[in-house]
Amino acid sequence: MTVHSKINPALVDWSGRNGLPQFDQVRDEDFAAAFDAALSLHDAEILAISGNPEAPSFDNTITALEIAGDELSRISALFWNRAGAHTNEVVQALEREIAPKMSRHYSQIAMNEALFARVDALWEQRDALDLTLEQTRVLERHWKGFVRAGAKLSRDQQERLATINETLAGLGARFGQNVLADEKNWSLILTAEEELAGLPSFLRDAMASAARDRGAAEGSYAVTLSRSIIEPFLTFSSRRDLREQAFAAWVTRGANGGETDNIGIVRETLALRFEKAQLLGYDNFAAYKLDDTMAKTPANVNGLLMKVWAKARTRALEEEASLAGLMAEEGINGPVQPWDWRHYAEKLRERMFDFSESELKPYLQLEKIIEACFDVANRLFGVTLTEVKGVPAYHPDVRVFEVRDQDGTLKAMFLGDYFARSSKRSGAWMSSFQSQHRLTLKNGAEGELPIIYNVCNFAKPAEGKPALLSLDDARTLFHEFGHGLHGMLSDVTYPSVSGTGVSRDFVELPSQLYEHWLTVPDILTRYAVHEKTGEPMPKALLDKVLAAHTFNAGFNTVEFTSSALVDMAFHTRGPVEDPMAVQAEVLEEIGMPSSIVMRHATPHFQHVFSGDGYSAGYYSYMWSEVLDADAFAAFEESGNPFDPVMARKLKNNIYSVGGAIDPEEAYLAFRGKLPDPEAMLKKRGLAVMAELAGSDG
Repeated sequence: MTVHSKINPALVDWSGRNGLPQFDQVRDEDFAAAFDAALSLHDAEILAISGNPEAPSFDNTITALEIAGDELSRISALFWNRAGAHTNEVVQALEREIAPKMSRHYSQIAMNEALFARVDALWEQRDALDLTLEQTRVLERHWKGFVRAGAKLSRDQQERLATINETLAGLGARFGQNVLADEKNWSLILTAEEELAGLPSFLRDAMASAARDRGAAEGSYAVTLSRSIIEPFLTFSSRRDLREQAFAAWVTRGANGGETDNIGIVRETLALRFEKAQLLGYDNFAAYKLDDTMAKTPANVNGLLMKVWAKARTRALEEEASLAGLMAEEGINGPVQPWDWRHYAEKLRERMFDFSESELKPYLQLEKIIEACFDVANRLFGVTLTEVKGVPAYHPDVRVFEVRDQDGTLKAMFLGDYFARSSKRSGAWMSSFQSQHRLTLKNGAEGELPIIYNVCNFAKPAEGKPALLSLDDARTLFHEFGHGLHGMLSDVTYPSVSGTGVSRDFVELPSQLYEHWLTVPDILTRYAVHEKTGEPMPKALLDKVLAAHTFNAGFNTVEFTSSALVDMAFHTRGPVEDPMAVQAEVLEEIGMPSSIVMRHATPHFQHVFSGDGYSAGYYSYMWSEVLDADAFAAFEESGNPFDPVMARKLKNNIYSVGGAIDPEEAYLAFRGKLPDPEAMLKKRGLAVMAELAGSDG
C-alpha cells in the first residue's frame, strides 16, 4: 500500500511471515505521528462516503465503511497490544493522549449527518434490498451503532455526548495504568527460611525468579501481586501474618491514596455514564448497555444472579464452618478471615479428596497443556497448530504458530504470550491484530487472515525448569484459547461480525465451553504427565481431581456473583458520591460472608472501569456459563466428548459464524433448544444444594 509519509511503513504494511507485522521495526516513538496521519486518512475516507453523489447502496455505504480506516486499525492494533502487554512510560503517556483523541474521532463520525442519512435510508428500505442474512446483520449493526452513538440527538446533545465519551476514554486509560502501577510497585521480599514455611518448590522457584526480575539480592524470594504468585502464596504459606500482609496489598490495589488512587475516577466515570444513558433516552447505563444483548434488561440479569447467589451463599457458609473447624484444630479460634480461606480450603481438599494442589502441579506443565489445547482443536475442528521459530514478535517470550486446516490451507496465525512481567497488565485475555473477512481492500487484497493472540500471566520458571500450572491456570489457558479459536475459525464476509464480534453475553460461550475439554479423562491422561518422570497422572489422582471439581463452589461463586451484583448496582442508579459506600451497602444487602471478598473490588475492577467493555456486563460470564454447561451436555449425551456430528454443528453454528446471525438462532441451530440455568447450577455443584444440606457431604 502507499504509506503516508508520517507513518512508519512497518506499522501498516505488514510484510512479515504470512502477513504478520514486523514487530522488530516498530518503535514507541512512531505512534504519535502515525495516529495523527491515520486519523486524517480515515476522516478523508468518511467524507468520501458521506459525500458520495450516488444514491446510497449497501456497497457504496456499508461495505465502504467496513473497509475504511485500514491504516488506523493496524496502528491501533499494534499500539493497544503494546499498551496492555508490554508497556512503558512513553506508551502510557501516549495512551492517556490517544484514548480521548480516538473517542473524539469516532464521535465526529457519529455526528456526520450526511453519513447517518445514508445508513438510515438503507435501514428504512432494508426489506427491499435483497440482502443476505449476514448483510442484514451488518446493516443493523451500523445503524444501531450510529443511533447508540447519538446520531438522532440535537447538535448540542451530540457535542455533550462526544465530550462525555472523550472524558470516559481518558478515565479508563488512567484507571488501568493506576492498577498496573500498584501491582508493579509492591512486592514482599522474603529471605529467611521461616518466612517460606509451607511453600512448595514450584512456588519458591517462581518467587526467586520474580525477586531477580526486581533486582533483589541473591537468595531472595518475592511475593508479587500477579495472580500466578499471590494466589498460591495465600494457598500454601503457613505464615498467617505474611498472608494477611500480602492479601491487604492485593485487595487495596487502586485504593492506596495518592496518584494511583482510583476512587475519584470511579465516581466521575459513573456520573458520566449515567448522563450518557439519559442523553440517549435510557433510565440508566445498565439499560443502555443491555439493550443490545441476550439478557436485554437489568431485571433479567439480577434475576439470574440472585437465583445463583442464594444457593452459593448457603454453600459458602457451610464451607466456612468446615474451615473454621480446621483452624480450631490448629488452635486458631475466631472467624475465618479472607486471607485464611485459600490456605484452609487447600487443607480441607487434601483431607476430603486425599490430594493437594502441590501434588497435582507437577503433572500440569505449561508446554503439555498447550499441546492439549491444540490437540482438542484438532480433534474437534480439524485444525493443526505448528510453531514457527525465529519469527520476531512483540516480546521475546511470545511464541508464533501457524494454524492450518485439514487440507493444509493456512487458516490463521496465532501468538501465545504466557508469562507474567512488570510491563504487562494482570489477568488473561485474547485479542487480534487482524480479523478474518472476505472483502476486497483498497490495496486490492482479497480478504484477510485472522492474526490472533492470547495473553496470560503465568509465573516464569527458573532457567531450565518447566513452567508448572495450577488447575485454575490450565483452565485459563483453555479459556483464552477458546476465545482464540472463535477468532481463528471465523468464516464470514464482513469484518464487523467476524470472530468475537458478537453480543457481550454471548462472547464468553466459546471460551467457557472450551474449558470443559481440559478435564475430559482422555486429555488429562494423555497430557497431564509428570515433569520429571513423564509418567501420566495416576488414575487414582485423576479420579480425585474429577471428583473434586465442585469443591469450594460456594467460595468461587460468591466471589464472582458479588462482583457482578455490585457492577449492576452501580449502573442501575444515578451518580454515586461514595462508590465504596455503595459497594459496602450492596454487599450488606445480599449478606456477603465476611470471610470472602469480591473477586474484583471496585478500585481495581478493570473489567468495568478500565474502559467500558464489561461495564454492566460482568454478569455475562455467568450468562454464557448457562449456555456452555448446556452445550457440553450435548457432547455428554452423545457419549463422546469429540462426537464428530456435534463438533461439526458447534463449528458451523458457534465458532465460525461470529455475529453474522442472531446469537439465540445460532445456539438453537447448534443445540435445538435454549438452555435452562439448572445445567449451570449442576456444573457448579449448586443444583443439589437441598440434598447436600441434609447430609454429611
